[in-house]
Amino acid sequence: MIKLVIFDLDGTLLNTLDDLADCTNHVLQKNGYPTHDIDAYKYFVGNGVAMLVQRALPKATMEATFSKILNDFMNHYELHKADKTAPYAGITETLKKLQEKGILLAVATNKPHELLPDLMQYYFPTIKWAAVFGNRRDVPIKPDPQIVYDILAATQIDKKDVLYVGDTAVDMETAQNAAITKVGVLWGFRTKEELERTDADYIIERPEELIGLCF
Repeated sequence: MIKLVIFDLDGTLLNTLDDLADCTNHVLQKNGYPTHDIDAYKYFVGNGVAMLVQRALPKATMEATFSKILNDFMNHYELHKADKTAPYAGITETLKKLQEKGILLAVATNKPHELLPDLMQYYFPTIKWAAVFGNRRDVPIKPDPQIVYDILAATQIDKKDVLYVGDTAVDMETAQNAAITKVGVLWGFRTKEELERTDADYIIERPEELIGLCF
């Protein structure tokens, strides 16, 4: 039986795409750069905020300009990170059911760590998280498995009793690197083909399917 489920955040628990796109486009326009359609942001996200901004900027952008725009983004996103963001349909109910059955829940995300306490409390006030880790100073981001190792250390759960749930190749690679079971979800930002290409052990269409995978 599964004892711990580790979730990615953006594109898995929360649909954050509109707020990420709106905030990035805001700072791009403010600084005189072209903006992008929301579908482009499905492929800009996944590797942390710095990579999101880098992908959104023209390739020849100077380092000093990049740093300024990244700082502008962080300041703007802090104020607008919950304008349109919401849990995906069925997520909260599934989390509650897993929690009621005694399964530990954790989050591993490349979103800045300092943003997480407010987000998790705001969107999931009834969920008791065993561990929530984001992008921290001096800790490599996903697909490096260190974030998963930190969760395993915090929960003292053996990796054979763990599912990792995410919507992108980065998530599947993270789970692969940590040697834990990979569950790809189709309600997020990427395609079934991407999840298949990165060897997801399971691919699910609805959050409630997770319950069947745990028992």
